[in-house]
Amino acid sequence: MKNDSVKSPVLLIDDEAEIRRAWEETLHLNGFTPHPFEDAQQGVASLQADWPGVVLTDLRMPGMDGFGVLDAVKRIDPKIPVIIVTGHGDIPMATKAVKSGAYDFIEKPADPEMLLAVVRRAAELRRLVLENRCLTSRSDDGYQIENHIIGNHPKIDRLRQQTAVVASSDVNTIIYGETGTGKELVARALHELGPRKGGPFVAINCGALHETLIASELFGHESGAFTGADRRRIGKLEQASGGTLFLDEIESMPLGQQTQLLRALQGQVIERLGGKSQIRIDVRVIAAAKEDLELAAEKNTFRADLYYRLAVTTLTIPPLRERGDDIALLFVHYVTKACRKHGLPVPDISEISLDDLSGKSWLGNVRELVNAAERYALQLENAGMGSATMNTTTASLPDQIDAFEKKVISFALQRCSGRIQETADHLAIPRKKLYLRMQYHNIDKRDFADTQ
Repeated sequence: MKNDSVKSPVLLIDDEAEIRRAWEETLHLNGFTPHPFEDAQQGVASLQADWPGVVLTDLRMPGMDGFGVLDAVKRIDPKIPVIIVTGHGDIPMATKAVKSGAYDFIEKPADPEMLLAVVRRAAELRRLVLENRCLTSRSDDGYQIENHIIGNHPKIDRLRQQTAVVASSDVNTIIYGETGTGKELVARALHELGPRKGGPFVAINCGALHETLIASELFGHESGAFTGADRRRIGKLEQASGGTLFLDEIESMPLGQQTQLLRALQGQVIERLGGKSQIRIDVRVIAAAKEDLELAAEKNTFRADLYYRLAVTTLTIPPLRERGDDIALLFVHYVTKACRKHGLPVPDISEISLDDLSGKSWLGNVRELVNAAERYALQLENAGMGSATMNTTTASLPDQIDAFEKKVISFALQRCSGRIQETADHLAIPRKKLYLRMQYHNIDKRDFADTQ
């Protein structure tokens, strides 16, 4: 994946010249643009609200210390990531800095690879903040992407960010993802967050139609166009004019219909089957595929010119197995949703085995998880969740999610023998977030040392 942090500026503040030069060289050699300062006040004075990079500062310095830098940067723009380096191994002080708004902390002597990893993540976050500052994740009618593309995994955060950016561009898009990952959800988000949200959203599954019916579905037909066409039919392209056409499983479309679709998209003009008049359309096309259409084009199983017409931008949805820490959250969400739909009490799901949840292959991805949650809510079966209890509970959804989160963190700490960085990497979250959630749940890493 492209590393968008390359050439990101880093405001570097440390009163020790030797350390400052070492950091400067490390950052420069790894594609960053360091801006070193010995004096913290001078360094902060060089910042503006549109600063496109991050701040890396020592904690203990004469005059303005790291906390002073943090406070000053927050006044300029609270979204500028500030990374604090402490040479005193003072975890409570570092935690205080994170609670005060620091992006992360690093202990001296700072391992170069760890330092670079933290800076890269912070630079990527800053890039996304600036990229999306002019956008909104809420449309005029109240659509919120977080309520539809659900999850806390970094890959899902990134997908939501990318979706918001692509939505505003109003260009043809291809969405890649395995069966059940939610390609239509993302397509609807692109529509609802874009300039066409007031127009129609029309979906068609190319894989579910016989080859002889695709042209009629896309372009419509006049009465008498073929045997059985006893009345005029408006096609999906015409229905979607002024809005969005979603073509699911487009890799299943025969080459002949691909040629017709390409011609329609190039000219934004169609003719109904059996008709003679040209009909102007104005359509944005979002296509979804399970396979790489560029590779299919190279193999001549998909038209290359149609691929390039559609692939102005692309989005990829991660399979559920790559976002395992979201499984419990999604299961709770869909069990609760199913219970509300059927007017049932929410069962006690805080004791569901995390091994059973995360250990399943979920070949059907979120769709399979939704079905399991529905069966569990209806108490038809335990949905393959091991020894999960079916007792009803009055616990709120946030309380049940908290219980799950505590078990997820504890399980990960046990697997990693209490090693914080390894646990954070396993959970795909920053160390600072892990420390804060451990503190919230009153989890002590020493309870998990040497448990493997």
